[in-house]
Amino acid sequence: MNAIDRGEIRVLFSMAGNLIAAISDSNRADSGIGSVDLTVSVTTKLNRSHAVTGQESLLLPVIGRTEYDEQVTGRQITTVEDTVCFVNQSGGELPPVAPGLLSDVSILCRLGKRVLADKEIPWQQFEEDYDTIRDAIEHVIPGFDDFNERIRRDHGFMLPHPPRDSRTFLTPSGKARFTIHHPEHVTCPPGRLMLQTLRAHDQHNTTMYGLDDRYRGISNGRFVVFLHPEDIADLGLEDGATVDIFSEWPGEPDRALRGYRVVSFPTKRGCAALYFPEGNALIPRASVADDCNTPTSKQVIVRIEAG
Repeated sequence: MNAIDRGEIRVLFSMAGNLIAAISDSNRADSGIGSVDLTVSVTTKLNRSHAVTGQESLLLPVIGRTEYDEQVTGRQITTVEDTVCFVNQSGGELPPVAPGLLSDVSILCRLGKRVLADKEIPWQQFEEDYDTIRDAIEHVIPGFDDFNERIRRDHGFMLPHPPRDSRTFLTPSGKARFTIHHPEHVTCPPGRLMLQTLRAHDQHNTTMYGLDDRYRGISNGRFVVFLHPEDIADLGLEDGATVDIFSEWPGEPDRALRGYRVVSFPTKRGCAALYFPEGNALIPRASVADDCNTPTSKQVIVRIEAG
């Protein structure tokens, strides 16, 4: 008797992004996704995750950031927080690419009404007027007082930060606490390199909008490995050579990426650099940070062989 026969359905729900490629050991994740009963993807752009699905799959296209979002109470705005804790509004000016296209807020609210129907949550109100969502946030999260008013004034506002704003620290002593961390030195065996992953110019997180990387002079392709010129020579390779890349982890078979092009680049000696998320296929699932369990994406030992 399978999970559906028992009235249980295993669902993988993804809000945008390229979930499969973002997972460590992503080739292994590909095979595991097939055992899920239902995969649901809310997205504005197709990517690899939409081709790797469970037994059944729903692909829900939504309004993009540049398109306006018209609800029954009028045109809506959303809010974003940047890297320096500044909150500002966001609203598109282009018409949606198709009639009847829903926003991600609408999809979440409609799912909420069905899945959490027994809870006293005003899903309908949230969908019709995004200001009501911000009113709810204001009552829950410190620093969002007068949320709707401030987001419309002077293009947004800065979230409070006691050490920056008043030199106060929310610690038992009222003083700042400093800790010392000694970096761990990872030594590569002979003939091996330390892997790092990086992003190209034409991408946002795990979503690629193009195949060019003007930061590093790469055009029309992402299947490249950046190596220091001296490392290329030591490996008996040449700039432009085709290679296979293997990651090594104790007690597990090697992971492989095949058919990559060597690019001579002034990266750190002893390092190999791949694009993220393609390089995630080489990241062992067990290679995580000690406390937060975050995948490493760095300091993974790899070897490179001529293809």
